[in-house]
Amino acid sequence: MWLFNSSIGRKLIMSVTGIALVLFVTFHGCMNVVALISGEAYNTICTLLGSNWYAIAATTGLAALVVIHIIYAFILTVQNRKARGNNKYAVTDKPEKVEWASQNMLVLGIIVVLGLLLHLFNFWYNMMFAEIIGNPMQGGFEPTDGFSYMKQTFGNPIFSCLYIIWLVAIWFHLTHGMWSAMQTLGLSGHVWFNRWKCIGQVWSTIIIALFLLVVLAFWFCPDCVGQCDFKLLPFAVK
Repeated sequence: MWLFNSSIGRKLIMSVTGIALVLFVTFHGCMNVVALISGEAYNTICTLLGSNWYAIAATTGLAALVVIHIIYAFILTVQNRKARGNNKYAVTDKPEKVEWASQNMLVLGIIVVLGLLLHLFNFWYNMMFAEIIGNPMQGGFEPTDGFSYMKQTFGNPIFSCLYIIWLVAIWFHLTHGMWSAMQTLGLSGHVWFNRWKCIGQVWSTIIIALFLLVVLAFWFCPDCVGQCDFKLLPFAVK
């Protein structure tokens, strides 16, 4: 089938899965900001997204998207290197119009995957997974107490620095990936090419800034965050 066997089909799969992951990252970043306002409100969201069947189904789907995206990224990287042949060993000047992120997507991808594994260990393993296997206190807190896990994780300077490196790598990955996906989907012409690049830059910067804000706030001022009374918030269920 051309979707899986052709270069265009593989790039299409990469683009569709990439856009889906961008939407998830956007949701995740907005969700994390709630923790800065109210720890109780954040834990309420964690309860809704615990080990319920719909949360498990969504997590399984998300995991499938990540695996597919990684596999096809690897396939396309190998394919591109084979296409270059001996030219990859030649000493040439870097093209002026080729972005740094575009030239280093493999390295960025490796950092993103390693950071993802760390993130799964710090949060998913101690929250959803612990609840599924019936060992709710394996991480020291209740599985739905995401606020405490954030305090514990980002209160560790080593983890915070690793997360910052991870987020910077994701930013580079997103700024290139978003406009590249639109180009593959045929939504980027002469006019929209630069527009999508601008949209990608702005969108990626805002989302990653939200994540960085959470990491830095919990790192440097853990007692200042999440102090609002959940019942006083306008979106709280009365």
